[in-house]
Amino acid sequence: MERAARTGILLMNLGSPDSAELKDVRRYLGEFLMDERVIDIPYLARLLLVKGIIVPFRSPKSAAAYRSIWTGKGSPLIELTRQLQEALQRQVKEPVEIAMRYGNPSPAAAFERLMEKQPGLDEVIAVPLYPHYAMSSYETAVEYVKEVHRKNKYPFRIRFIKPYYKEDRYLDALSESIRPYLDQDFDHLLFSYHGVPERHIYKGDITRQHCLKTGACCETASAAHTQCYRHQCLVTTKMVAERLGLPEEKFSFSFQSRLGRDEWLKPYTVRRFEEMPGEGIKKILVACPAFVSDCLETLEEIAVEGKAQFRQAGGESFTMIPCLNVHPLWVKAIAGYVQELSAGDTKMLLSRE
Repeated sequence: MERAARTGILLMNLGSPDSAELKDVRRYLGEFLMDERVIDIPYLARLLLVKGIIVPFRSPKSAAAYRSIWTGKGSPLIELTRQLQEALQRQVKEPVEIAMRYGNPSPAAAFERLMEKQPGLDEVIAVPLYPHYAMSSYETAVEYVKEVHRKNKYPFRIRFIKPYYKEDRYLDALSESIRPYLDQDFDHLLFSYHGVPERHIYKGDITRQHCLKTGACCETASAAHTQCYRHQCLVTTKMVAERLGLPEEKFSFSFQSRLGRDEWLKPYTVRRFEEMPGEGIKKILVACPAFVSDCLETLEEIAVEGKAQFRQAGGESFTMIPCLNVHPLWVKAIAGYVQELSAGDTKMLLSRE
């Protein structure tokens, strides 16, 4: 009788500096921004831009921002990912570890711990904590873990959960995490997604002739949508709004965290914060579905800077809705994905392993 496969689970998140001290923030930004899938220009140009301009000038401001959200347990993103690990471990029998794309803990360290916990490990089911496909988030995390796995010649195989932006359990969890906030008086719910340069959308278009070619490209069926971040964000927005019973005039979506002068996906969140009060939208709720764990981009960029921008423009009420973090339905969703894959159901399996 063939024995059951010995399986481990890896939760993959973005990462964080080891501390909020300037030296650690500089190191982290250097690693992050030198990723060719984040700043996708030739190596020497990227090196000059990142090491010569961005890191020296951006690090002090970034360090101050990290200090403003740092807790007694360290980075909120790392701590919340650990809490998710613990919550998931209570629901599954397979050992669960976490790894970051940048910084610590590394994939190699996570693999070693999984092999210690599960001698004779046959496979690792990796769960990228990115609901949508983008070359600068989901893709780089998957490819990095593949590279670590290949270079270290681990004896187990690795399989990846595919993006789940339109999967019912993710959408249900996201919707229910937002629903309690709809009880308060509000004018508008803004879904703010992490932005990407428009050139990333062009590069990700597997048809080479669809994305951003017309104003309705995201609503027009195409094979390009399997890797189109903008389309996937739009789908998540509409499906969550439908679950929440929101009329079209009560919600919209935008993109935050723009870096540099290139054209990024629009509308820009910061611009919408400045425009909305003049449109009569004085009380807003903000959700950030591209992030499943609260981090610098939600706790500081939105909840602090965004709130200040909105209030300065004449807004009256600003509420940032927390990310999924360890919402029970979110933990249950991940457990469901893993259990189905372990049982041989490949519906949630990334086809390009």
